[in-house]
Amino acid sequence: MAAADFPYRPSQGVPPGKLLEEFLAARDMSARELARRCGRSAKLIVEILAGKAPIEPETALQLERVLEMDADLWLGMEASYRLHLAKLQEETQMALESTWASNFPVRELEKRGYIKSGGAQGDRVRQLLAFFGAGSVAACRERFSELASVSYRHSPSFKSSEEALLVWLRFGEKAAESIESADFDRTRFIEELTQIRALTVKSIEVFIPEIIERCAAAGVAFALVKPLNGVALSGISRWLTPRKALIQQSLRHKANDHFWFTFYHEAAHLLLHSRKTVFLDGNGYSSAEPEEEEEANTWAANFLVPQSAMRSFISGFGGSAGEVESFAASQGIAPGIVVGQLQKRGVIEFKHMNSLKVRFQWSDD
Repeated sequence: MAAADFPYRPSQGVPPGKLLEEFLAARDMSARELARRCGRSAKLIVEILAGKAPIEPETALQLERVLEMDADLWLGMEASYRLHLAKLQEETQMALESTWASNFPVRELEKRGYIKSGGAQGDRVRQLLAFFGAGSVAACRERFSELASVSYRHSPSFKSSEEALLVWLRFGEKAAESIESADFDRTRFIEELTQIRALTVKSIEVFIPEIIERCAAAGVAFALVKPLNGVALSGISRWLTPRKALIQQSLRHKANDHFWFTFYHEAAHLLLHSRKTVFLDGNGYSSAEPEEEEEANTWAANFLVPQSAMRSFISGFGGSAGEVESFAASQGIAPGIVVGQLQKRGVIEFKHMNSLKVRFQWSDD
């Protein structure tokens, strides 16, 4: 029987030394004799037989010549066995990290198809790490530590929702990964923002795909991601790479004035402020410095409705919805956006003229 045709097929849990032991028994060869023929120490061969020492490439080549079994087969068995041991060790470690996993909105992740339900205790940890693109819990924590500290700088109440926020942010990252975009071009982005402004009078089914396409042409990924419980964010803007930015929105409040103001507010952060900062906005707070937030607010409001025109309109405003609709048409903007700015300025109460706003809904609400 040729060694190359040996029918033994060990499982991953069996060390290659077990097969080597059977080879030696079939040939009536001692470990000491094998060591002598290979030019290795008897101690090494004994440790290989016991599974304590690995078969290195040099040893595999020597075994190939002595036992007529290809070196790559020995190395393949060794690699499979060591991987098996690593998986056992990882399984124990994953089980110990189950508390870490339990803090995340697992049911929502299951609902959205990112992880599967059931399985061993460590499966949930393993799937969460895959979702975040991290090799270990420590690496995952390290990846998000800076992001989390920035995110909560102005909102201590949000610390209890850190995991939900990180999941929502990762949803945006994954959406951005599927969007092919050009390298960021500031001039092109402003041009596209001008074209996008005309979409405010369109339905959400029409303008979302076009926002995605136009932003991508300028190096910005746009993602509309349904919010999670405990994450009261309207939107974020951040740089994924030096050449690709992300604007992510939640459709919070579900009114068109809020959606469009948030979009241009986040665009302002990308255009005006540091690329090292993650800008999160919502629930009356922002991760931006106060002056940066005010600057983004002013820029967004003026881009949507030139403030000189708004001031002129307000000076002669009689308080009717018809006037708002006529002014909005003259500006090429949705009436609800004008209503939102009038409310923000205190010209009308927040309960007035909301019928001119368009309300959005998620398809599964």
